[in-house]
Amino acid sequence: MQTMYYIGLDVHKRTISYCVKDGSGTIRAQGTIPATRFDLDHWMKTLPQPWTAAMEATVFTGWIYDHLLPHAAALKVAHPLMLRAIAAAKKKNDRIDASKICDCLRCDFLPECYMASTAIRERRRTLRYRNLLVRQMVQMKNKIGMLLMEAGVSYNKQRLHKAGYFRELLATNQDIDEGLQSLLRLCRETVVRLQRTESALVRSLERDSLLLDRMERLMTIPAVGPITALTWALEVGEVQRFSSIKKAISYCGLCGAEKSSGNTVQRTRLSKQRNKHLQTTLIEAAKMAPRNSPELAMLYDREKQKGNANRATLAVARKLVAYLVAVDRRQKEFLTVERENRTAA
Repeated sequence: MQTMYYIGLDVHKRTISYCVKDGSGTIRAQGTIPATRFDLDHWMKTLPQPWTAAMEATVFTGWIYDHLLPHAAALKVAHPLMLRAIAAAKKKNDRIDASKICDCLRCDFLPECYMASTAIRERRRTLRYRNLLVRQMVQMKNKIGMLLMEAGVSYNKQRLHKAGYFRELLATNQDIDEGLQSLLRLCRETVVRLQRTESALVRSLERDSLLLDRMERLMTIPAVGPITALTWALEVGEVQRFSSIKKAISYCGLCGAEKSSGNTVQRTRLSKQRNKHLQTTLIEAAKMAPRNSPELAMLYDREKQKGNANRATLAVARKLVAYLVAVDRRQKEFLTVERENRTAA
């Protein structure tokens, strides 16, 4: 029987600290290498076989994971917050961190986190870039309004960002001087350019063969449009990783944390440990959902009667998560599932 070797990696932007141990915990190798593909290839040739490795999830983890995966017997990524709680110590440096990650892996005590496939991560990067463009577009629109207010110019807020009204405003309003006109035109051109780029990115994702079937199923759910479906598919990845709807709701950041001790039970506000992209998208979808679904409208009204509109919106968002999980698990359209349930009843 071959001896398995365990490797802990502490990953940084320019360097990677490593620690190689055998099953008994004896250190076989330890050091630091530059964080480049060339140096990783050279380092892997020196490793004893077979080997399994683990690293902490960081912004640099993705490409290193993809590069090492074909050569490792197994490769795991650790949850940063949970790992920090397990491996907390008075003395901390890269060499010690790599050794502790190695020990957690060797003792099967590593708090492993989900690692999406390379294809999903590449498309998720595109979607998150689209979200950045939307934020920049909103900033530019707000800047246009701010410039007009600074100059004391009256305008129609609802029509300001329509092309025809904007041209008419610049041409007819005497309070807008040449300097202000140039700034307003520059802002408007930036908004148009961002809109075109954002639309092109969304179209490319909508037509992607990897996502097409899944998106069509998800969009049969009331209030779930292309952006919500794309965000769910790319941020969640494999829905089977959630053993229950409650865990999916927690991942989306739609519930509070619990702090209990003895007979005291404390519920906090919405937890900051969540997928912020999913949380934002689902809450925005939940605000529109009661207009598109009688069932969700009833749920919203029932919760709102308790006195808090924000909690009613959260209840609708949780129901949307339940719908999304059900459709993804059963691989069937939402209307088909509803019809089958009625027949069974």
